[in-house]
Formats: sequence, structure tokens, C-alpha cells
Amino acid sequence: MTPITEKRKIPLLDLRSLHRPIRDEILAEVTRVIDSNAFILGEDVKLLEKSVAEYCQVPYAIGCASGSDALLLALMAAGIGAGDEVLTTPFTFFATAGSIVRAGATPVFVDIDPETYNLDPALLAETIRKHPKAKAILPVHLFGGCADMDPILEIAHAHGCLVIEDGAQSIGAEYKGRRAQSIGDLGCISFFPSKNLGGFGDGGMVVTGNEALAKKVAALRVHGAPRKYFHEWVGINSRLDTIQAAVLRVKLKYLDAETEGRQKNAAHYRSLLSGLPITLPQPAPYQTRHVYNQFVIRAPRRDELKSYLQEHGVGTDVYYPLSLHQQVCFQNLGYQVGDFPQSEKAASEVLAIPVHSALPEQDRVYISDLIRAFYA
Repeated sequence: MTPITEKRKIPLLDLRSLHRPIRDEILAEVTRVIDSNAFILGEDVKLLEKSVAEYCQVPYAIGCASGSDALLLALMAAGIGAGDEVLTTPFTFFATAGSIVRAGATPVFVDIDPETYNLDPALLAETIRKHPKAKAILPVHLFGGCADMDPILEIAHAHGCLVIEDGAQSIGAEYKGRRAQSIGDLGCISFFPSKNLGGFGDGGMVVTGNEALAKKVAALRVHGAPRKYFHEWVGINSRLDTIQAAVLRVKLKYLDAETEGRQKNAAHYRSLLSGLPITLPQPAPYQTRHVYNQFVIRAPRRDELKSYLQEHGVGTDVYYPLSLHQQVCFQNLGYQVGDFPQSEKAASEVLAIPVHSALPEQDRVYISDLIRAFYA
């Protein structure tokens, strides 16, 4: 066991180590864009859209300014607006529900499966029957593992709802061999720097197999104008910067290696941490490719463990400390504490520990030894 007196500095995500091997390659591409002066919707954006569409196994991909905007644009393209309801999870990043409200609709929360942290299809079926105004279902593929999409699609089709996948954390993940974001009507991706495929700033993308929806998203990202200065809809200004696209084109080449590294590290953690009074993430049988955007454990005395690891130099984070139905800005929805017990329980127990591909074996051992010492 690593002596606990030995302190290290281990960030939750070490972007410096991840970027060092490809730094010169990225700098060359960024320099090329600077010299081209094509900063808005340049050729790199088109090339990235084509590559990401192929990677996600869909015909169409449209770059935008952020993962949050990807969600908003998808909702807008689907015609979701005032008076509509969208069913989603309360255990997710704020943008999932925030984008529903920004579109003018009302989020309707459905509790999660405690094993995957994703929408529970059985509860979804119960909830949707009580909400005839539901126009869409917005499942989240949280932490890099897909939601159970077959029953979600079945429920959606039975009620005439579109399915918009929040795949902000799951590029490359698979559900029964099918790529995340390719299963519903629209899929949304984030290129925030902490994602498996992260840019050097904000960025996002909407992917779809529906040509009409793709064309509408492409127009909505430039103020609703299919042709310059000719506006069919009131859209927004949400374009993926050409420099970000150039960076992402380089990093996309290494995405599968990053995923494989995360999978290897996750398997190592499961071996190192077995037998402890914590719950380790185990992919469900239908999660045929989990990409581990986060490695999240359930830990008794979570906050004490987090402080203990921090004292010994280990970066961690809580995704997420408060279920969305408890957020002040959503009090008008009328939910109460106890309405979504699985989401609330997860919020009090989850803790993400480092898992990125550049994490050395000795650091994984050190982190695991600390956790063992904490529970000794």
C-alpha cells in the first residue's frame, strides 16, 4: 500500500498531460486558420461536421457554440415551445432542463435508475400518461453510458413524442452496438474542454438522421436564415468557431485511444476498489460501449471522503450535488423534496475520481489506497 504520508497533486482532469503529445499538431492547425482569416463557419467546421456525423453514424451534423445551445437548437428545430412539456431527468447538468425552459416549454422530471443514473423507463411510462402536453422526451446519457433507449423510443412513439438525446458526455458511447446520438430524432454533443472530445473553449453539435431537421438547425444557428439575410424563423447566433473546429479535428483522431484509456482505468479501479463499502460503476448489459466521461462512485460519508482526498492532493468533484427539482429557479414547477428519491439519494452519495487516459497507474493505486485507508 502506498504510504499515506506521501502526498501528490492529482487533478480530476489533467488537460496539460493530455494535450502535451499533440500540442504542436494543434498549434499548426490553429496557425493555419489564423492565416486563412476564415474564422466563422470556415472549411474546418464543414470537415468536422462530416467527420463527427460519420463517427456518430448519422448523415447530418451541425456545429454550434456550445452543448447547451445544441440542446436549445434541437428543441427549437423540433417545434417545442410555449405550452409544451418535455420529459427528462432531474439528475443531470443544469443545461438539460434549462434549455427546455429557454425554448419556452416546461420540464417534467422523471426519476432515475439508481444503477445507471439515467431515466428509468418504467417511471417514464407512468409519468407520460399524466402529461398529455408532452411533445418530447430528453434522455441523458450520463457519465458516458447510454440510457435504455428501446423502451424510451417505444414510449415516445406511443405518445407521439420526439426523442432528443442529451449526449453531452457520451460521444462514442454505444447502446446495443448503436452509437449514442444516432438513436433518437436528434442528438446533442458538447465539446466543453472537460469532455472526452473537448475543445479549447465552448463548442457543441447537433446530429440527426432527419434531413429537414438538419436544415432547420443549420438555419436556426444563424438567426433562422437558410440564406443570408432571409429569415424563415427567429433563431439565435450560435456558430462553432473555425479555430475550435480545427482543434477538434486533431483531437477526434485520438478519441478512440482516449476512450480505451478511460475504459482500462475504470477496469483497474474496479479491481483496486473491490470489497469496499462503496458502489462502483458497472455498465448495464445494453451499455455495450461505456466511454467514462466520469468515473463516479457512490460513497458513504461522501463529503468526508472528498475532503480527505483533497487533503492528500486528489482532485474530485460531485456531479451533481442537488437534484434539479430542488433548484431555486425551478420551484415554480411545484416539486417537493422526496418526489425523486433516487435522484436525491444519488446527489448525496456520488463522487467522481480521476479516470482520464493520461492518469498513471501509480496515481490510480495511490487514489485507491487513500480510499481504502479512509474506510479502514
